[in-house]
Amino acid sequence: MYTSNFNNLILNSDSYKTSHWVQYPAGSEYMSSYVEARGGDYDVVFFGLQAFIKEYLSKPITQQDIDEAETIIQAHGLTFNRAGWELLLAKHDGYLPLRIEAVPEGSIVPVSNVVCQIINTDPEFYWLPSYIETSLLRAIWYPSTVASVSRYCKGIIRQALEKSADNIDSLPFRLHDFGARGASSFESVALGSLAHLVNFSGTDSMTALVAASRWYGMNKDMPAFSIPAAEHSTMTAWGREGETAAYANMLKQFGGEGKAFSVVSDSYDLWNAIDNIWGDSLKDEVKNMGGTLVIRPDSGEPIKVVREALQRLAVKFGTTINSKGYKVLPDYVRIIQGDGISPQSLGKIVDAVMEAGFSADNITFGMGGGLLQQVNRDTMSWAMKASAISIDGSWKEIYKDPITSHSKRSKKGRLALIEDSNGQLKTIKADELTAHSVNLLRDVFVDGKLLTEDSLTTIRERAQW
Repeated sequence: MYTSNFNNLILNSDSYKTSHWVQYPAGSEYMSSYVEARGGDYDVVFFGLQAFIKEYLSKPITQQDIDEAETIIQAHGLTFNRAGWELLLAKHDGYLPLRIEAVPEGSIVPVSNVVCQIINTDPEFYWLPSYIETSLLRAIWYPSTVASVSRYCKGIIRQALEKSADNIDSLPFRLHDFGARGASSFESVALGSLAHLVNFSGTDSMTALVAASRWYGMNKDMPAFSIPAAEHSTMTAWGREGETAAYANMLKQFGGEGKAFSVVSDSYDLWNAIDNIWGDSLKDEVKNMGGTLVIRPDSGEPIKVVREALQRLAVKFGTTINSKGYKVLPDYVRIIQGDGISPQSLGKIVDAVMEAGFSADNITFGMGGGLLQQVNRDTMSWAMKASAISIDGSWKEIYKDPITSHSKRSKKGRLALIEDSNGQLKTIKADELTAHSVNLLRDVFVDGKLLTEDSLTTIRERAQW
């Protein structure tokens, strides 16, 4: 009978890894591997390792895991290292004899630098660092890429606010996560949305709230916020003839001093909704409710739609000129654009808004698939590679250097990450460390134990600039 246990770490690997324990040279004792993002358009925001360690590496391998894995792997057509896994159970009570060191989560690291390094602590398990490559690399590349993309977007919005708004106090709420339904799995939402919250404080992915408590110490603090919002079903349920009544109901239910709520307004005709309903039939109610109506377009070409929506709202509700010389709508009406948002489109939209004379303070963004799903390992060319091996007590540098692709050349030796004399982060060999250089890689996990634990609050502080 085949297992249905998703938590069997032995099976959380690529099939071909099961045959590697007999492929290394005789006398192999220690294997050292590292993780880096080899390229891409974003600086790395390192995130996600603590979640992986807590969820997967803090639990021991059991005899049942070994028996189940053997059944699956042999039926799958591969060899199985039963003796190795049972030795791990006997010597280490099922905990992995590994040392994982990494930069602190939330660290900003330029690409092509080591962010994580792993080595076995027991020479009988030289095969283990490579065996967990599949799960470890995946645990790092996905949330780190989402956090990196999110931070890049934050930079775009920050620059726009600095140029066109009186202040940037609202920055943490300017990019809202809409990605829960578009992500590939429940765990992707948990990791991806949580990674976004390293940079921002708005999400509609409640899974991230659970993840923040489970993995990052936010069991007493709320890590993110949202507001009441309409969807097309709640608006179209009133029928086309009842559109005004549907909007009036939103004002009645959610309006009030200090409150904000969002209403999707393009179920039929966005321009009619702005000109004749929000800006005419319900204009007095909008002005006098005491809160903020956030109008959401949800179709069309985003640059054109956002710019025209602002222009029409300006006609109906008027604007003031802020200290930077840009137009600002009254506090009681704003726009959120959540359709078609990506790192590329975001900058084009804010540029168009400012070129039309409007402050970026008028608009908030929502990002779904572009944030949590439209990334892959190649977005930042993530890789985990072996860089050093100890054979019969002697260390040897190992690397790949394919003649057909210099971009895939890997690093050599045991590595360290330092800040050089120019204040730049730089990867060097560990034996090049001096008394005056500090290795920014710190021990995170050793022999089954999480040694360093950070809260999301601490990680956020580290990621600020």
